[in-house]
Amino acid sequence: MAEPYYITTAIHYPNGRPHIGHAYEMIAADAIARFQRQAGRDVLFQTGTDEHGLKMAQAARDRGVPVRAFADEMSSHFSSMADRLGISYDRFIRTVDDDHYAASKAIWQAMADAGDLYLDRYEGWYSVRDEAFYDEAELTGEGDDRRSPQGTPVEWTAEETWFFRLSKYQQPLLDYYAANPDFIRPDSRRNEVLRFVEGGLSDLSVSRTSFDWGVPVPGSPGHVMYVWVDALTNYITGTGYPDAGAEGARHWPADLHLIGKDIVRFHAVYWPAFLMSARIALPKSVFGHGFLLSRGEKMSKSVGNVVDPIALADAFGVDALRYFFLREVSFGQDGSYSPEAIVTRVNAELANSFGNLAQRTLSFIAKNLEGAFPDAGEAADADALLIEEVVVACAGLNTAFADLMLSQGIEAWMRGVFACNQYIDAQAPWALRKTDPARMHAVLRTLVRAIRMLAIAILPVVPEAAGKVLDQIGADERDHAAIDDDGWYDRVAASGFRIAPPTPIFPRLEMPAEVA
Repeated sequence: MAEPYYITTAIHYPNGRPHIGHAYEMIAADAIARFQRQAGRDVLFQTGTDEHGLKMAQAARDRGVPVRAFADEMSSHFSSMADRLGISYDRFIRTVDDDHYAASKAIWQAMADAGDLYLDRYEGWYSVRDEAFYDEAELTGEGDDRRSPQGTPVEWTAEETWFFRLSKYQQPLLDYYAANPDFIRPDSRRNEVLRFVEGGLSDLSVSRTSFDWGVPVPGSPGHVMYVWVDALTNYITGTGYPDAGAEGARHWPADLHLIGKDIVRFHAVYWPAFLMSARIALPKSVFGHGFLLSRGEKMSKSVGNVVDPIALADAFGVDALRYFFLREVSFGQDGSYSPEAIVTRVNAELANSFGNLAQRTLSFIAKNLEGAFPDAGEAADADALLIEEVVVACAGLNTAFADLMLSQGIEAWMRGVFACNQYIDAQAPWALRKTDPARMHAVLRTLVRAIRMLAIAILPVVPEAAGKVLDQIGADERDHAAIDDDGWYDRVAASGFRIAPPTPIFPRLEMPAEVA
Protein backbone atom coordinates (compact mmCIF):
# COMPACT_ATOMS: atom_id res chain seq x y z
CA MET A 1 0.00 0.00 0.00
CA ALA A 2 1.31 3.44 -0.95
CA GLU A 3 2.62 5.69 1.79
CA PRO A 4 -0.07 8.18 2.90
CA TYR A 5 0.34 11.93 2.55
CA TYR A 6 -2.23 14.33 4.00
CA ILE A 7 -2.23 18.01 3.05
CA THR A 8 -4.76 20.66 4.02
CA THR A 9 -5.36 24.30 3.34
CA ALA A 10 -6.93 26.49 5.96
CA ILE A 11 -10.69 26.31 5.70
CA HIS A 12 -11.68 29.71 4.42
CA TYR A 13 -14.13 32.00 6.17
CA PRO A 14 -16.92 32.72 3.66
CA ASN A 15 -18.44 35.89 5.09
CA GLY A 16 -17.35 37.45 1.80
CA ARG A 17 -16.48 36.21 -1.68
CA PRO A 18 -13.08 34.55 -2.23
CA HIS A 19 -10.13 36.78 -3.02
CA ILE A 20 -6.78 36.14 -4.65
CA GLY A 21 -5.17 35.12 -1.34
CA HIS A 22 -7.59 32.21 -1.06
CA ALA A 23 -6.79 31.22 -4.64
CA TYR A 24 -3.04 31.40 -4.02
CA GLU A 25 -3.22 29.07 -1.02
CA MET A 26 -5.35 26.56 -2.91
CA ILE A 27 -3.04 26.64 -5.95
CA ALA A 28 0.07 26.11 -3.84
CA ALA A 29 -1.51 23.23 -1.93
CA ASP A 30 -2.75 21.69 -5.16
CA ALA A 31 0.72 21.78 -6.72
CA ILE A 32 2.16 20.07 -3.64
CA ALA A 33 -0.61 17.45 -3.65
CA ARG A 34 -0.08 16.71 -7.35
CA PHE A 35 3.67 16.48 -6.81
CA GLN A 36 3.23 13.98 -3.99
CA ARG A 37 0.86 11.88 -6.13
CA GLN A 38 3.54 11.81 -8.82
CA ALA A 39 5.93 10.54 -6.17
CA GLY A 40 3.61 7.59 -5.58
CA ARG A 41 2.09 8.73 -2.31
CA ASP A 42 -1.52 8.00 -1.34
CA VAL A 43 -2.58 11.64 -1.09
CA LEU A 44 -5.52 13.02 0.85
CA PHE A 45 -6.00 16.70 0.01
CA GLN A 46 -8.62 18.67 1.93
CA THR A 47 -9.85 22.23 1.62
CA GLY A 48 -13.16 23.84 2.49
CA THR A 49 -14.99 26.54 4.39
CA ASP A 50 -15.27 27.55 8.06
CA GLU A 51 -18.88 28.63 8.38
CA HIS A 52 -19.61 29.23 12.05
CA GLY A 53 -18.91 32.19 14.31
CA LEU A 54 -20.12 35.69 15.00
CA LYS A 55 -18.95 37.17 11.70
CA MET A 56 -21.12 34.80 9.71
CA ALA A 57 -24.12 35.45 11.93
CA GLN A 58 -23.67 39.22 11.58
CA ALA A 59 -23.18 39.05 7.80
CA ALA A 60 -26.33 36.97 7.39
CA ARG A 61 -28.29 39.39 9.60
CA ASP A 62 -27.06 42.32 7.53
CA ARG A 63 -28.29 40.56 4.39
CA GLY A 64 -31.62 39.69 6.01
CA VAL A 65 -31.32 35.96 5.28
CA PRO A 66 -31.14 32.85 7.50
CA VAL A 67 -27.54 32.16 8.44
CA ARG A 68 -27.54 28.60 7.03
CA ALA A 69 -28.85 29.83 3.69
CA PHE A 70 -26.15 32.53 3.71
CA ALA A 71 -23.49 29.91 4.53
CA ASP A 72 -24.66 27.65 1.71
CA GLU A 73 -24.50 30.47 -0.80
CA MET A 74 -21.12 31.81 0.26
CA SER A 75 -19.47 28.40 0.58
CA SER A 76 -20.53 27.62 -2.99
CA HIS A 77 -18.41 30.53 -4.24
CA PHE A 78 -15.32 28.91 -2.72
CA SER A 79 -16.03 25.44 -4.06
CA SER A 80 -16.74 26.93 -7.49
CA MET A 81 -13.43 28.80 -7.39
CA ALA A 82 -11.57 25.63 -6.44
CA ASP A 83 -13.12 23.79 -9.37
CA ARG A 84 -12.40 26.66 -11.79
CA LEU A 85 -8.73 26.68 -10.75
CA GLY A 86 -8.33 22.93 -11.23
CA ILE A 87 -7.83 22.22 -7.54
CA SER A 88 -7.61 18.44 -7.16
CA TYR A 89 -9.04 18.23 -3.64
CA ASP A 90 -10.30 14.92 -2.30
CA ARG A 91 -12.76 16.59 0.05
CA PHE A 92 -14.25 20.04 0.25
CA ILE A 93 -15.23 20.10 3.90
CA ARG A 94 -17.83 22.38 5.42
CA THR A 95 -18.08 22.89 9.17
CA VAL A 96 -21.84 22.47 8.89
CA ASP A 97 -21.34 18.82 7.82
CA ASP A 98 -22.84 16.22 10.14
CA ASP A 99 -19.61 14.26 10.57
CA HIS A 100 -17.83 17.48 11.52
CA TYR A 101 -20.32 18.16 14.30
CA ALA A 102 -19.64 14.65 15.58
CA ALA A 103 -15.87 15.11 15.44
CA SER A 104 -16.03 18.50 17.19
CA LYS A 105 -18.11 17.09 20.02
CA ALA A 106 -15.75 14.11 20.32
CA ILE A 107 -12.59 16.20 20.69
CA TRP A 108 -14.39 18.49 23.14
CA GLN A 109 -15.31 15.49 25.25
CA ALA A 110 -11.72 14.19 25.05
CA MET A 111 -10.39 17.53 26.35
CA ALA A 112 -13.01 17.51 29.09
CA ASP A 113 -12.04 13.96 30.07
CA ALA A 114 -8.44 15.16 30.37
CA GLY A 115 -9.58 17.75 32.93
CA ASP A 116 -8.64 20.63 30.63
CA LEU A 117 -12.01 22.42 30.43
CA TYR A 118 -13.62 24.47 33.19
CA LEU A 119 -16.50 26.94 33.41
CA ASP A 120 -15.78 30.55 34.37
CA ARG A 121 -16.48 34.09 33.25
CA TYR A 122 -14.54 35.77 30.46
CA GLU A 123 -13.84 39.45 30.35
CA GLY A 124 -11.42 40.72 27.76
CA TRP A 125 -10.73 41.95 24.26
CA TYR A 126 -12.17 40.14 21.28
CA SER A 127 -11.79 40.79 17.54
CA VAL A 128 -14.89 39.77 15.63
CA ARG A 129 -13.01 39.99 12.34
CA ASP A 130 -10.24 37.64 13.53
CA GLU A 131 -12.57 35.56 15.72
CA ALA A 132 -9.75 35.81 18.25
CA PHE A 133 -9.14 36.86 21.86
CA TYR A 134 -6.20 39.15 22.65
CA ASP A 135 -4.38 40.15 25.81
CA GLU A 136 -4.17 43.85 26.67
CA ALA A 137 -0.41 43.83 26.07
CA GLU A 138 -0.93 42.74 22.46
CA LEU A 139 -3.13 45.69 21.54
CA THR A 140 -2.25 49.02 19.98
CA GLY A 141 -4.18 52.28 20.20
CA GLU A 142 -6.28 53.67 23.00
CA GLY A 143 -9.90 54.03 24.04
CA ASP A 144 -12.40 52.98 21.42
CA ASP A 145 -9.66 52.68 18.79
CA ARG A 146 -7.82 49.69 20.21
CA ARG A 147 -6.51 47.30 17.56
CA SER A 148 -5.35 43.70 17.47
CA PRO A 149 -1.86 42.72 16.25
CA GLN A 150 -3.52 42.27 12.82
CA GLY A 151 -4.83 45.84 12.90
CA THR A 152 -8.46 44.77 13.33
CA PRO A 153 -10.88 46.45 15.79
CA VAL A 154 -11.40 44.78 19.16
CA GLU A 155 -14.27 45.09 21.59
CA TRP A 156 -14.60 44.37 25.29
CA THR A 157 -16.48 41.13 25.84
CA ALA A 158 -17.89 39.72 29.06
CA GLU A 159 -19.80 36.45 29.29
CA GLU A 160 -19.88 33.04 30.92
CA THR A 161 -17.57 30.71 29.02
CA TRP A 162 -15.76 27.41 29.09
CA PHE A 163 -12.00 27.76 29.36
CA PHE A 164 -9.28 25.47 28.01
CA ARG A 165 -6.19 25.06 30.21
CA LEU A 166 -3.81 26.36 27.58
CA SER A 167 -1.33 27.45 30.25
CA LYS A 168 -0.83 23.79 31.17
CA TYR A 169 0.67 23.15 27.74
CA GLN A 170 3.24 25.94 27.61
CA GLN A 171 6.21 23.73 28.43
CA PRO A 172 4.97 20.68 26.49
CA LEU A 173 4.64 22.91 23.44
CA LEU A 174 8.13 24.36 23.85
CA ASP A 175 9.52 20.86 24.29
CA TYR A 176 7.74 19.73 21.14
CA TYR A 177 9.06 22.67 19.11
CA ALA A 178 12.59 21.88 20.29
CA ALA A 179 12.28 18.20 19.40
CA ASN A 180 10.62 18.93 16.03
CA PRO A 181 12.32 21.98 14.50
CA ASP A 182 10.43 21.57 11.19
CA PHE A 183 7.02 21.59 12.86
CA ILE A 184 6.61 25.33 12.16
CA ARG A 185 7.94 26.70 8.88
CA PRO A 186 9.45 28.90 7.63
CA ASP A 187 11.89 29.89 10.39
CA SER A 188 10.45 33.40 10.68
CA ARG A 189 7.06 31.95 11.68
CA ARG A 190 8.70 29.51 14.07
CA ASN A 191 10.55 32.34 15.82
CA GLU A 192 7.32 34.34 16.20
CA VAL A 193 5.56 31.39 17.80
CA LEU A 194 8.47 30.65 20.13
CA ARG A 195 8.47 34.25 21.38
CA PHE A 196 4.71 34.14 21.94
CA VAL A 197 4.74 30.88 23.89
CA GLU A 198 7.85 31.75 25.88
CA GLY A 199 6.09 34.95 26.95
CA GLY A 200 3.51 32.87 28.81
CA LEU A 201 0.17 31.35 27.86
CA SER A 202 -3.16 32.26 29.42
CA ASP A 203 -6.07 29.86 29.53
CA LEU A 204 -8.26 30.23 26.45
CA SER A 205 -11.99 30.96 26.30
CA VAL A 206 -13.45 28.21 24.11
CA SER A 207 -17.21 28.78 24.16
CA ARG A 208 -19.62 31.62 23.51
CA THR A 209 -23.14 32.39 24.73
CA SER A 210 -23.74 35.66 22.88
CA PHE A 211 -24.79 33.86 19.69
CA ASP A 212 -25.89 30.36 18.72
CA TRP A 213 -24.43 29.81 15.23
CA GLY A 214 -21.91 27.09 15.99
CA VAL A 215 -21.43 23.57 17.29
CA PRO A 216 -23.30 23.17 20.60
CA VAL A 217 -21.10 22.36 23.59
CA PRO A 218 -21.99 18.85 24.83
CA GLY A 219 -23.99 18.98 28.07
CA SER A 220 -23.86 22.78 28.34
CA PRO A 221 -27.07 24.37 26.98
CA GLY A 222 -26.64 27.86 25.57
CA HIS A 223 -22.95 27.44 24.80
CA VAL A 224 -21.48 27.00 21.32
CA MET A 225 -17.87 26.17 20.69
CA TYR A 226 -15.40 28.97 20.04
CA VAL A 227 -15.12 28.97 16.27
CA TRP A 228 -11.42 28.03 16.28
CA VAL A 229 -12.05 24.82 18.27
CA ASP A 230 -14.62 23.85 15.68
CA ALA A 231 -12.59 25.07 12.70
CA LEU A 232 -9.31 23.38 13.60
CA THR A 233 -11.07 20.10 14.21
CA ASN A 234 -11.91 19.91 10.49
CA TYR A 235 -8.48 18.43 9.87
CA ILE A 236 -9.28 15.29 11.82
CA THR A 237 -12.90 15.22 10.67
CA GLY A 238 -11.49 14.59 7.21
CA THR A 239 -9.74 11.43 8.40
CA GLY A 240 -12.86 9.96 10.03
CA TYR A 241 -12.24 10.97 13.65
CA PRO A 242 -13.30 9.72 16.15
CA ASP A 243 -13.57 6.37 14.30
CA ALA A 244 -10.08 4.88 14.54
CA GLY A 245 -11.09 2.30 11.94
CA ALA A 246 -12.23 4.84 9.34
CA GLU A 247 -10.76 4.60 5.87
CA GLY A 248 -9.03 7.96 6.22
CA ALA A 249 -7.57 7.30 9.68
CA ARG A 250 -4.28 6.12 8.17
CA HIS A 251 -3.69 9.64 6.85
CA TRP A 252 -3.40 11.16 10.31
CA PRO A 253 -1.20 12.82 11.45
CA ALA A 254 -1.33 15.34 8.64
CA ASP A 255 1.92 15.86 6.78
CA LEU A 256 1.25 19.53 6.07
CA HIS A 257 -1.17 22.23 7.20
CA LEU A 258 -0.71 25.03 4.65
CA ILE A 259 -2.04 28.32 6.04
CA GLY A 260 -1.64 32.08 5.86
CA LYS A 261 0.93 33.65 8.15
CA ASP A 262 -1.78 35.58 10.04
CA ILE A 263 -3.27 32.39 11.54
CA VAL A 264 -0.08 30.58 12.52
CA ARG A 265 -0.79 31.07 16.24
CA PHE A 266 -4.03 29.13 16.03
CA HIS A 267 -2.40 26.24 14.17
CA ALA A 268 0.95 26.12 15.95
CA VAL A 269 -0.17 26.88 19.54
CA TYR A 270 -3.88 26.25 20.10
CA TRP A 271 -4.27 23.28 17.75
CA PRO A 272 -1.34 21.19 19.04
CA ALA A 273 -2.41 21.97 22.61
CA PHE A 274 -5.94 20.72 21.88
CA LEU A 275 -4.49 17.59 20.32
CA MET A 276 -2.14 16.97 23.24
CA SER A 277 -5.10 17.28 25.59
CA ALA A 278 -7.21 14.88 23.51
CA ARG A 279 -4.28 12.46 23.20
CA ILE A 280 -4.21 12.71 19.42
CA ALA A 281 -0.97 12.73 17.42
CA LEU A 282 0.20 16.17 16.27
CA PRO A 283 0.53 17.14 12.60
CA LYS A 284 4.03 16.91 11.16
CA SER A 285 4.31 20.43 9.82
CA VAL A 286 2.53 23.80 9.76
CA PHE A 287 3.68 26.12 6.97
CA GLY A 288 2.66 29.79 7.11
CA HIS A 289 2.86 31.31 3.64
CA GLY A 290 3.05 35.03 2.99
CA PHE A 291 0.52 37.50 1.62
CA LEU A 292 -0.07 38.47 -1.98
CA LEU A 293 0.19 42.19 -2.55
CA SER A 294 -1.35 44.10 -5.44
CA ARG A 295 1.40 46.17 -7.05
CA GLY A 296 3.21 46.04 -3.72
CA GLU A 297 0.20 47.13 -1.62
CA LYS A 298 -1.95 45.04 0.69
CA MET A 299 -5.32 44.37 -0.89
CA SER A 300 -8.25 46.22 0.65
CA LYS A 301 -11.83 46.91 -0.35
CA SER A 302 -11.45 50.49 0.81
CA VAL A 303 -8.42 51.00 -1.45
CA GLY A 304 -10.27 49.33 -4.31
CA ASN A 305 -7.47 46.96 -5.32
CA VAL A 306 -9.18 43.64 -4.56
CA VAL A 307 -9.29 41.44 -7.67
CA ASP A 308 -11.60 38.50 -8.24
CA PRO A 309 -9.43 35.41 -8.87
CA ILE A 310 -11.98 34.07 -11.34
CA ALA A 311 -11.62 37.28 -13.36
CA LEU A 312 -7.85 36.76 -13.45
CA ALA A 313 -8.29 33.13 -14.50
CA ASP A 314 -10.70 34.17 -17.25
CA ALA A 315 -8.33 36.89 -18.44
CA PHE A 316 -5.05 34.94 -18.44
CA GLY A 317 -5.97 31.26 -18.21
CA VAL A 318 -5.77 28.97 -15.19
CA ASP A 319 -2.36 27.46 -15.95
CA ALA A 320 -0.81 30.85 -16.62
CA LEU A 321 -2.12 32.14 -13.29
CA ARG A 322 -0.90 29.03 -11.45
CA TYR A 323 2.54 29.30 -13.02
CA PHE A 324 2.92 32.98 -12.23
CA PHE A 325 2.03 32.69 -8.54
CA LEU A 326 4.23 29.66 -7.91
CA ARG A 327 7.16 31.03 -9.92
CA GLU A 328 6.99 34.69 -8.92
CA VAL A 329 6.50 34.39 -5.17
CA SER A 330 9.22 32.92 -2.97
CA PHE A 331 7.12 30.46 -1.00
CA GLY A 332 6.74 31.58 2.60
CA GLN A 333 7.41 35.24 1.82
CA ASP A 334 5.08 38.02 0.75
CA GLY A 335 4.80 38.49 -2.99
CA SER A 336 3.44 41.08 -5.36
CA TYR A 337 1.46 40.70 -8.55
CA SER A 338 0.08 42.90 -11.28
CA PRO A 339 -1.43 42.14 -14.67
CA GLU A 340 1.75 43.46 -16.29
CA ALA A 341 3.91 41.11 -14.21
CA ILE A 342 1.72 38.12 -15.11
CA VAL A 343 1.95 38.88 -18.84
CA THR A 344 5.71 39.47 -18.71
CA ARG A 345 6.56 36.32 -16.74
CA VAL A 346 4.24 33.95 -18.58
CA ASN A 347 5.22 35.18 -22.03
CA ALA A 348 8.94 35.00 -21.29
CA GLU A 349 8.98 31.55 -19.73
CA LEU A 350 5.94 29.61 -20.89
CA ALA A 351 5.06 31.08 -24.29
CA ASN A 352 8.51 32.07 -25.59
CA SER A 353 10.60 29.37 -23.90
CA PHE A 354 8.89 26.06 -23.13
CA GLY A 355 5.83 26.59 -25.33
CA ASN A 356 7.89 27.69 -28.31
CA LEU A 357 10.32 24.80 -27.79
CA ALA A 358 7.51 22.24 -27.90
CA GLN A 359 5.68 23.98 -30.74
CA ARG A 360 8.57 24.26 -33.16
CA THR A 361 9.89 20.77 -32.41
CA LEU A 362 6.59 18.95 -32.77
CA SER A 363 5.43 21.06 -35.72
CA PHE A 364 8.68 20.27 -37.51
CA ILE A 365 8.20 16.53 -36.93
CA ALA A 366 4.56 16.64 -38.02
CA LYS A 367 5.45 18.51 -41.20
CA ASN A 368 8.71 16.87 -42.25
CA LEU A 369 8.37 13.32 -40.89
CA GLU A 370 4.59 13.00 -41.27
CA GLY A 371 4.41 12.84 -37.49
CA ALA A 372 6.52 9.69 -37.18
CA PHE A 373 8.94 9.52 -34.27
CA PRO A 374 12.48 10.31 -35.49
CA ASP A 375 14.95 7.43 -35.89
CA ALA A 376 18.03 7.07 -33.71
CA GLY A 377 20.02 8.78 -36.44
CA GLU A 378 23.57 9.94 -35.91
CA ALA A 379 24.13 10.70 -32.23
CA ALA A 380 26.62 13.24 -30.90
CA ASP A 381 27.99 14.18 -27.48
CA ALA A 382 25.72 17.23 -27.41
CA ASP A 383 22.67 14.95 -27.30
CA ALA A 384 23.69 13.08 -24.17
CA LEU A 385 24.84 16.34 -22.59
CA LEU A 386 21.42 17.91 -23.10
CA ILE A 387 19.58 14.92 -21.66
CA GLU A 388 21.86 15.06 -18.62
CA GLU A 389 21.10 18.77 -18.16
CA VAL A 390 17.37 18.10 -18.35
CA VAL A 391 17.62 15.21 -15.88
CA VAL A 392 19.43 17.52 -13.46
CA ALA A 393 16.82 20.26 -13.97
CA CYS A 394 13.94 17.88 -13.28
CA ALA A 395 15.71 16.48 -10.23
CA GLY A 396 16.24 20.04 -9.02
CA LEU A 397 12.52 20.72 -9.24
CA ASN A 398 11.71 17.50 -7.40
CA THR A 399 14.18 18.16 -4.61
CA ALA A 400 12.97 21.73 -4.15
CA PHE A 401 9.29 20.81 -4.21
CA ALA A 402 9.86 18.10 -1.61
CA ASP A 403 11.23 20.86 0.64
CA LEU A 404 8.40 23.30 -0.24
CA MET A 405 10.77 25.56 -2.18
CA LEU A 406 8.33 25.96 -5.03
CA SER A 407 9.71 28.98 -6.88
CA GLN A 408 13.25 27.62 -6.62
CA GLY A 409 12.07 24.33 -8.07
CA ILE A 410 10.53 26.04 -11.09
CA GLU A 411 13.72 28.07 -11.51
CA ALA A 412 15.70 24.81 -11.67
CA TRP A 413 13.24 23.49 -14.25
CA MET A 414 13.68 26.61 -16.36
CA ARG A 415 17.40 25.88 -16.62
CA GLY A 416 16.46 22.69 -18.44
CA VAL A 417 14.14 24.63 -20.76
CA PHE A 418 16.86 27.18 -21.53
CA ALA A 419 19.33 24.37 -22.25
CA CYS A 420 16.90 22.85 -24.75
CA ASN A 421 16.45 26.16 -26.55
CA GLN A 422 20.21 26.69 -26.74
CA TYR A 423 20.56 23.15 -28.11
CA ILE A 424 17.90 23.51 -30.82
CA ASP A 425 19.36 26.85 -31.93
CA ALA A 426 22.87 25.39 -32.09
CA GLN A 427 21.88 22.13 -33.81
CA ALA A 428 19.40 23.79 -36.20
CA PRO A 429 17.44 20.72 -37.35
CA TRP A 430 15.78 22.82 -40.08
CA ALA A 431 19.19 23.21 -41.71
CA LEU A 432 20.14 19.56 -41.11
CA ARG A 433 17.04 18.42 -43.01
CA LYS A 434 18.89 19.14 -46.29
CA THR A 435 22.51 18.63 -45.26
CA ASP A 436 22.48 15.73 -42.78
CA PRO A 437 19.11 13.96 -42.31
CA ALA A 438 20.59 11.30 -40.02
CA ARG A 439 21.84 13.98 -37.65
CA MET A 440 18.48 15.76 -37.87
CA HIS A 441 16.75 12.60 -36.67
CA ALA A 442 19.06 12.32 -33.67
CA VAL A 443 18.50 15.97 -32.72
CA LEU A 444 14.72 15.71 -32.97
CA ARG A 445 14.73 12.44 -31.03
CA THR A 446 16.74 14.10 -28.27
CA LEU A 447 14.33 17.05 -28.16
CA VAL A 448 11.23 14.85 -27.92
CA ARG A 449 12.81 12.97 -25.02
CA ALA A 450 13.74 16.23 -23.27
CA ILE A 451 10.32 17.84 -23.81
CA ARG A 452 8.63 14.80 -22.32
CA MET A 453 10.77 14.90 -19.17
CA LEU A 454 10.23 18.62 -18.72
CA ALA A 455 6.47 18.28 -19.22
CA ILE A 456 6.20 15.52 -16.61
CA ALA A 457 8.21 17.55 -14.10
CA ILE A 458 6.07 20.69 -14.48
CA LEU A 459 2.70 18.86 -14.39
CA PRO A 460 1.94 19.87 -10.77
CA VAL A 461 2.25 23.53 -11.72
CA VAL A 462 0.47 23.63 -15.10
CA PRO A 463 -1.45 20.35 -15.20
CA GLU A 464 -3.72 21.08 -18.16
CA ALA A 465 -1.10 22.52 -20.48
CA ALA A 466 1.68 20.07 -19.60
CA GLY A 467 -0.83 17.25 -19.96
CA LYS A 468 -1.61 18.40 -23.51
CA VAL A 469 2.10 18.40 -24.39
CA LEU A 470 2.36 14.82 -23.14
CA ASP A 471 -0.77 13.83 -25.04
CA GLN A 472 0.78 15.19 -28.24
CA ILE A 473 3.70 12.75 -27.93
CA GLY A 474 1.78 9.77 -26.59
CA ALA A 475 3.32 9.88 -23.11
CA ASP A 476 0.84 8.15 -20.81
CA GLU A 477 3.09 7.45 -17.79
CA ARG A 478 3.50 10.67 -15.83
CA ASP A 479 4.87 9.91 -12.37
CA HIS A 480 8.38 10.73 -11.22
CA ALA A 481 9.73 7.32 -12.21
CA ALA A 482 8.58 7.91 -15.79
CA ILE A 483 11.08 10.77 -16.16
CA ASP A 484 13.95 8.26 -16.04
CA ASP A 485 12.24 5.67 -18.28
CA ASP A 486 14.79 5.34 -21.09
CA GLY A 487 12.69 2.74 -22.89
CA TRP A 488 9.67 4.98 -23.35
CA TYR A 489 10.72 6.48 -26.66
CA ASP A 490 11.34 3.18 -28.41
CA ARG A 491 8.06 1.70 -27.16
CA VAL A 492 5.96 4.60 -28.45
CA ALA A 493 7.89 4.76 -31.74
CA ALA A 494 7.35 1.02 -32.28
CA SER A 495 3.63 1.41 -31.61
CA GLY A 496 3.25 3.57 -34.71
CA PHE A 497 2.12 6.64 -32.76
CA ARG A 498 2.18 9.79 -34.87
CA ILE A 499 2.53 13.38 -33.76
CA ALA A 500 -0.31 15.46 -35.15
CA PRO A 501 0.25 19.10 -36.13
CA PRO A 502 0.16 20.77 -32.69
CA THR A 503 -1.73 23.83 -31.65
CA PRO A 504 0.16 26.25 -29.39
CA ILE A 505 -0.14 25.10 -25.78
CA PHE A 506 1.05 28.38 -24.27
CA PRO A 507 -0.17 31.24 -26.48
CA ARG A 508 1.28 34.66 -25.79
CA LEU A 509 -0.75 36.74 -23.37
CA GLU A 510 -2.04 40.20 -24.12
CA MET A 511 -2.97 42.75 -21.48
CA PRO A 512 -6.74 42.46 -20.94
CA ALA A 513 -8.31 45.90 -20.70
CA GLU A 514 -10.66 44.86 -17.90
CA VAL A 515 -7.85 43.95 -15.47
CA ALA A 516 -5.18 46.39 -16.64
